Amino acid sequence: MAKTPDNSDRFINRELSWLEFNQRVLDEGLSSTNPLAERMKFLAIVSSNLDEFFMIRVAGLMQQKKAGSRSKDRAGMTPSQQLDAISVRAKKMVQDQSDAIESALKDAQKAGLTILPPSDWSYDQQDFVYSYFRDSVLPILTPLAFEDFSEEGLAPTIPGLQLVVAVELTGMKKASIAKQASLERKLIAEGKTLEEIYNPNAKPAEEGNSSTSHIDVVPIPKLLPRFLKLPSGKDVQEYALIDDIIQVNIGSLFPGCNVNSSAVFRITRDADIRVCDNPLGTDFDEIVDLTVSIEEAVVERRSRNAVRLEISSTAPANIRSWLAKTLNVQDEFVFDVDGLLDAKSLFTLSGMSVFDNYRDPDWEPQIPRDLLDASENQDMWETIRHKDILLSLPYEKFDPVVQFLERAAQDPDVLAIKQTLYRTSGKSPIVKALETAALNGKEVTVLVELRARFDESQNVQWARRLENAGCNVIYGIVGLKTHAKALLVVRRENGRIRRYAHLATGNYNDKTAKIYSDLGILTADPGIVSDLAAFFNILSGDSETVGWKYLTVEPHLLRQRILDLIQQEIDQSSHAQPGHIMLKCNSLEHPDIIEALYNASQKGVKIDINVRGICCLKPGVKKLSENIRVSSIVGRYLEHARIYYFKNGGHPEVFLSSADLMVRNLETRMETIFPVLDDKIRVRLIEMLKLYFSDNQKRHTLDKNGVWKRVNPTGEPVCAQEILHNQAVQAVESVMLKPGKYIPIKGK
Repeated sequence: MAKTPDNSDRFINRELSWLEFNQRVLDEGLSSTNPLAERMKFLAIVSSNLDEFFMIRVAGLMQQKKAGSRSKDRAGMTPSQQLDAISVRAKKMVQDQSDAIESALKDAQKAGLTILPPSDWSYDQQDFVYSYFRDSVLPILTPLAFEDFSEEGLAPTIPGLQLVVAVELTGMKKASIAKQASLERKLIAEGKTLEEIYNPNAKPAEEGNSSTSHIDVVPIPKLLPRFLKLPSGKDVQEYALIDDIIQVNIGSLFPGCNVNSSAVFRITRDADIRVCDNPLGTDFDEIVDLTVSIEEAVVERRSRNAVRLEISSTAPANIRSWLAKTLNVQDEFVFDVDGLLDAKSLFTLSGMSVFDNYRDPDWEPQIPRDLLDASENQDMWETIRHKDILLSLPYEKFDPVVQFLERAAQDPDVLAIKQTLYRTSGKSPIVKALETAALNGKEVTVLVELRARFDESQNVQWARRLENAGCNVIYGIVGLKTHAKALLVVRRENGRIRRYAHLATGNYNDKTAKIYSDLGILTADPGIVSDLAAFFNILSGDSETVGWKYLTVEPHLLRQRILDLIQQEIDQSSHAQPGHIMLKCNSLEHPDIIEALYNASQKGVKIDINVRGICCLKPGVKKLSENIRVSSIVGRYLEHARIYYFKNGGHPEVFLSSADLMVRNLETRMETIFPVLDDKIRVRLIEMLKLYFSDNQKRHTLDKNGVWKRVNPTGEPVCAQEILHNQAVQAVESVMLKPGKYIPIKGK
């Protein structure tokens, strides 16, 4: 009998898998097939992704290591081993990113923009820079001294994720306000005037001298632009970095001192804070407890331990070692960056007009295909009653969702609106419509998930705004995040109640709807809207479930639903008619789901998985996963939709979901998994899945060793995202050519 593989042969480490996802993003920044501005965007995304990875995942591992944990993950790695592996992999990634940025900036010069180092500034540019520094920068800089306070534990906090200049100084050093005041009194008693004491041209008094150097730090205010355009008589636009501008002129901030050296650095702090649902009691109705807890957690992040130090590779050794010691960052997590620190600023650079000819052409979102046959006199409610409507973002517009809610807010026949909000935009039309509905006397209930990581503060503000408008704001079930994307409208029609719903894979965010690939369905199906009404009752009250017709929403039931569907596919599969599963998700990590897929593979079921990020499953392992292939697409849009297909013996089933195949989604969150009931939409989604697996331009495949490889483009080019865009355009054009062309749906 063959030996059963141990876990290290069955699972890929989650953190290393995520880093390989970020490598695929970096590959797009390296790819010469992408225009320069797009390459810079991908390089910026790499930095943004790494920031969050260190703030949460690395911070969590460090917490485990500090607590003495030696427990192994499913891939057989202890926290210490994971941290060691992360350090090696991430440092290589950062170096590759720096090389890619250097290459991109050289190409930027050819395009007409260059970033000049101080050594290349002309005399006129030096004068311009000094005037800018004196008038606009110096007044808002704040030096922070450490040595005088370190013993008392009162050292100032260096802000996280912010550029900071460390300065090595010698000369006048005030040990404390009390010592300086005493020195002033002594010198005045000796006949000195204040003008003489503080004359910057005078030799400092011996008592105030510091024979040894000391280091201060100066945070660079975030409100200052990273790039300053310099006067230039050349055709090329020339810019200076704010880092360089401050370093060159830093002496102005320390009169009476000599600047020996300086360096730019940046720290990442632990943001892995668990928010207690109800820290002050057991009554969840005490909502103020949760909002206070959220706000306290956000503030606490500002002073948590440093988990990473990024510093210019040209930094003097003494500054580097002082920072590492002061911040208590081990050398494994000190990153010497050769080039641009905080590459997120490349977002700004890539948006400059000089690169207008070096970016992808705009793909304007189109009118949704399922709305193109709406007649001129057909209102919104009639349109949705007539058939389910698929919205494929961002190829199709998000506007119908906003219009759906805005019409409901104004419609006198609408009685109630219920919605979940996990993340939304800064000036959200969704929130505005909900406020309008409440002010118009509708019964509006909104679940605001306060614990949406890094959106906590904004969501607290949304909650208060909605409450002030008269909405019933709820916060879900104790201990469970609500990640479902759901909207329910209750309307009176001809003396009876009818309900309409929107269910989706992505957030109600009009901004990300333009860059995230997501799916949503507008429906009036009685079974789905009935289930959705029960779902909202669970969220807002003490009701219990009595069975679901279509939706699966509860933790554990979500996991079991997926497992049952996999088992059903095994049962339906035969040698003559092998089963087929196609899964599209952001992450695949749940061990039970992975084991079930291994079992299905061993029983002859063909399995295709398209995963954007983490994949802990090993495909192509003999006698384990030979029938499984795993792909990933990183392209213009962030792949965010979750689609689950099961052949089901020739009677295909397709599900959309807000949930990824992760422990957190299937066990600790309120999510939605719902079937696609409309035959045409089901066929359309199956074709979409097949398209993703046939992509030969942006697709990578995973091998049994955990290595991702870009697919070699052979034959006719197939780019899934481009084809989906072209299909959306062609659908609209075909209708526009016909008499009685599309008229937007309207509400009463």
